Amino acid sequence: MQQHRVYLDNAATTFIEPVVLEAMLPYFQDFQGNPSSSHYHGRLTKNALETARKTVAELLNAKPSEIFFTSGGTEADNMAIFGCVEQYGIQHIISSKLEHHAITHTIEHLEKKRLVQVHWLENDTLGKLNFTQLEQLLQQHNKVLVVLMHGNNEIGNLLDLEYVSDLCKKHNAFFLSDTVQTMGHYPIDAKKLDITFLCGAAHKFHGPKGVGFLYVNQNVKIPCRIHGGSQERNLRAGTENIPGIIGLTKALEISVQNQEKNYQHIKQLKHYFMQKLQEIIPDVTFNGDAQNSMVSVLNVRFPSSEYEDMLLFQLDIQGISASAGSACTSGSTVGSHVLHALGLSENEIKNSVRFSFGRFNTQEDINYALSVLEKMFVKSYQN
Repeated sequence: MQQHRVYLDNAATTFIEPVVLEAMLPYFQDFQGNPSSSHYHGRLTKNALETARKTVAELLNAKPSEIFFTSGGTEADNMAIFGCVEQYGIQHIISSKLEHHAITHTIEHLEKKRLVQVHWLENDTLGKLNFTQLEQLLQQHNKVLVVLMHGNNEIGNLLDLEYVSDLCKKHNAFFLSDTVQTMGHYPIDAKKLDITFLCGAAHKFHGPKGVGFLYVNQNVKIPCRIHGGSQERNLRAGTENIPGIIGLTKALEISVQNQEKNYQHIKQLKHYFMQKLQEIIPDVTFNGDAQNSMVSVLNVRFPSSEYEDMLLFQLDIQGISASAGSACTSGSTVGSHVLHALGLSENEIKNSVRFSFGRFNTQEDINYALSVLEKMFVKSYQN
């Protein structure tokens, strides 16, 4: 008998939509011209590329010239940070210790090279950032880039994009928001927000892995980061990943069209999971700001038990895929840098699991996960 398996790691990656795969297939089979070629086959592919760019732009209320396709969110973050620092002589970067390593490692590298001074915003034990400090820093310094993610990939905290973008505009600061976790899942209006940089990765909204995009506000220009050709309007050399870009576009289109329906479905699953967990496991708590977080992410801190040294391993054996945090840092010996930044002890971090929900999850999935957790912890209490 096949074991029941439940996937609750959608923050790491989502399963591809069948319709998305279907849309990609012709670009593996029938449309194989290089989009940089001027002949018939090249023009066909180039047309598909630019139609995709236009569609992505429309979904963000942006202009096609503001969309640049990349290999994913990490490359998009790097392009924006390095490009902004180089082009505008950025001297100060304001960020937080809660950011994805695509951000923290990049700006730490720049600081190590003595190209910028990094200012880390304080956060409380729920992960709420100190906006008073942010405004003070913006008042004190010129040539500033603010880098703050919209939705935290480990604890789910949501940033008030409109508030921060208005603050940056008031003080003439550039603003990059890593929107990898929220793109397609939350309304994002580039024109209304007036943000400098935004980014997306297709595999976070049921598209293919290895493709993403960077939005660059039309009033900003950044230099080329990958040299060798004139692709992506001289910003990123290399033949474009046409099947991936087609998949990204289709996935984003579907996600935006079904945003409210998917939001309500995932919200119901998360709240049900939270409620039942609190009923069946004494002393369970949740990391982060549960009152202002993405509906897709729940970071659970379990009480000490016999499983605390192998909690994820035990869940995997029982058919549940979850994580300790970002997939990009799996295997780290220091544990989640986000939970460290919240001030949690090593033992509390060890007993924390991130469950992340997606539109393909069902009530049956949640009930199965709850039944496994109940058996594990009831047994632990009895022992």
